Amino acid sequence: MTLAGAQQRSRARPIVTPVLVALNVLVFAWTVVQSGSLGDNYASALFQDWVLQSDEVAAGDWWRLVTAGFLHYGPLHLVFNMLALWVIGRDVETVLGRTRFLAVYLVSLLGGSAAVMLFSPNAAVAGASGAVFGLMGGLAVVLRRMRVPPSQAFGLIAVNIVISVVLPGISLAGHLGGLAVGAAATAALVYAPARNRNLVQAGAIAGLAVVALLAITLSL
Repeated sequence: MTLAGAQQRSRARPIVTPVLVALNVLVFAWTVVQSGSLGDNYASALFQDWVLQSDEVAAGDWWRLVTAGFLHYGPLHLVFNMLALWVIGRDVETVLGRTRFLAVYLVSLLGGSAAVMLFSPNAAVAGASGAVFGLMGGLAVVLRRMRVPPSQAFGLIAVNIVISVVLPGISLAGHLGGLAVGAAATAALVYAPARNRNLVQAGAIAGLAVVALLAITLSL
């Protein structure tokens, strides 16, 4: 049984993490094919239909809140995010279990999108960074729960926040939104009481998703 209460066989290998990486790579490859450019893949039709833009969401394109998390601006953006997802995701997935890990990933992605809608409504945002930051926050919570000093996780988060501030074109709002929601979601999973644990965990994840959607609705 995992730290979050999921049933897991011994030596179970992470599955969700490599699947997510594969999906991101496939979507990127498709945008490259459509645009005919490795660096200017954002010109593809799929990219334009999926990127997070507040006015398009207000017009009814709600799918952009999620699909934007599978788009990337060029190969370097993709490589950095997928490397972080691969390194952090495998450990967090092993600790939480596959279903709970996926729930944290997706609600973190939604939290990042909500923060963008609230604080950077004029930006066209894409990337898995919000979800990856959510996993960073989740890793810090997991280490704290296991009574392992989370200093390395905090250091990783701090470095990435500094990068988000220093480098142009990076959505700090999306990163911080994903970080906060991912940490809250993971805390709800690993600190849930043994009694009615599954119900409490599901309610907490659903509650975070509802709060994010309400924030998005208010931003429109």
